[in-house]
Order: sequence, then C-alpha cells, then structure tokens
Amino acid sequence: MTLQELKYIVTVAQERHFGRAAKACFVSQPALSAAVRKLEDELGVVLFDRDAPTLAVTPLGHAIIVQAQRVLEAADQLHQIAQAAQDPLSLPFGLGLIYTICPYLLPHWVPEVQALAPNLPLLLQEGLTAQLAERLRNGELDAIVVAEPFAAPGIETHVLYEEVLVAAAPLGHAWADADVVTPDMLVQENVLLLTPGHCFRDQVLHACPDLNREVQADSALVHALRNSSLTTIRHMVMAGVGVTVLPATAVTPADHLQLVLKPLAPTQYRRVVLAWRRAAARPKVLALLVEALNRAIDQGRLTATRS
Repeated sequence: MTLQELKYIVTVAQERHFGRAAKACFVSQPALSAAVRKLEDELGVVLFDRDAPTLAVTPLGHAIIVQAQRVLEAADQLHQIAQAAQDPLSLPFGLGLIYTICPYLLPHWVPEVQALAPNLPLLLQEGLTAQLAERLRNGELDAIVVAEPFAAPGIETHVLYEEVLVAAAPLGHAWADADVVTPDMLVQENVLLLTPGHCFRDQVLHACPDLNREVQADSALVHALRNSSLTTIRHMVMAGVGVTVLPATAVTPADHLQLVLKPLAPTQYRRVVLAWRRAAARPKVLALLVEALNRAIDQGRLTATRS
C-alpha cells in the first residue's frame, strides 16, 4: 500500500462518492477506483458498500480508514519536522513558566520573541515548578522558566536574570520611614505567603528563617488564600490585612502609589533560569529566547539584571 492509496480511501469516505473524491485528488475516477480496489484486494477486506443507495463505509472499512487518517497525519508531521530542520523557528515550541513569573514576564518577553521570529508558534503553560519539571521530562514541554535552586538529571539550565526581593506593606505602615526591611522587622508582622508548593514561598522563608512557619501554615487566613496568586496577596496587603514580599518584576508602577515598598536587608535575590532536556535541545530557539529577554531587560521593561 502507498500513502497515495490511503489518501484515496480517506477522501472517498469523506465525499461518499467516487467521482467527487477523484476530483478532490486530481485523478480520473477510473484510476482512483482501481487504486481503491487494489488496496481492498491487498488487505482482503471490502472498505465500501457500493450497492447501497448512497456509497457507505463498511464497519471494518471505518476502522481501517481511521487508522489511515492517523498514518497520513503522521506522515505530514514528518514533513513538518523535515521543514523545521531547514527552518528551526517554524516548529511549535512548548514553554512552561511558574506562576510567580509568567504574568509579569510574558507581556514583555513575547513581543520581543515575535519580533525576532514571527513564525515561531509558542505553546505556553503555567504551573508549579514540580509540575513543569515533570512535563519537561515527559517531553510535553521543550523548556521551562523556573527559579533557582533547580536541578534534575539530564536537564541543562541557563541563567536568564536576577531580581531583588521587595517588602510590601499598606500605605501608612511604619515601614514608610525605614530605609530597608530586615528579617527581624518581618517576623513582627503578619506576613502573607503563597501556599506550599510555590518555590517563591520557600525563597521568602529562606530570606527570613525566623518566620513562624507553623503559624503561617495553620492560620485561617492562609487557608483562605490557598491557591491564590501574588496579585491576590498584593490586594490583601493594600487592604491592610498584612505585609508580603514580592519579586521586583512583579512590582508595577501603580504599586508605588498604593503600597509601601522597601528593599530587604541584607539584599535578597531571585535567580531565574531557562531549563531544557539535554537530549532534546533546540539551540536556535533557546538562543532566540535569551536574546529576546535581554532586549526586554535592556529596554528597561523588566526590573531585573540580565545574565
């Protein structure tokens, strides 16, 4: 059997008419009918009930045609892969980002990617670090953007940028008169954190080890905020419920008018990396992603220091 013969039977099944199928395949009807009959003889089955008032697909023929469609789709994918070898920026690229990076990075990053590679299909996903790492290992994603520390067998990383961590409090808070916020000052406050599983929560606790983790985990407020975002926590801080710590890229111009924002002392940084499977690297796309992000940082669109 040939791919052309598979195309013929799929088209006949779609058109329910040999004449229309022949026209769609740009062949004569006798040539198409002969090819279909040849394939039926080779398989030893009848694909179409030609005696019915309207041409019909036999039950066994239906199963074979479904499989034929899959074969044709797979063959088309082979052509796409071959095309991608000539143009690596034309094949879809799956990119995952953690929740505390995605909404703040993408609006500045994606336009730069599109400017450099307008035909590159980016397939974007959000998730927790552990979820994205699993999708990367399974081949569901080509690369992920996560925060250090991050390491996994067979995975390579490239530092994209560093950003400072910023303490945030409601307007009128006592921190307004301070130059910096220290761990001792944080411990005295009701610190609103993301729930376990978010790596940024771990980074805040690392910056201030004396925060009472048991109280944070058991408080009714934290349970109410479960699965919340930095945006939700920011609004809770504005309402005077507590204080928090934000990555610099998540701080918006409006925040400077609605929050008391102070640097942590000693200065705390978050390092963000691009990670990919060593065995399935797409170097041209990876290099383009880094270049696009560097352009966004150089233009001052992200409050970060480039790698």
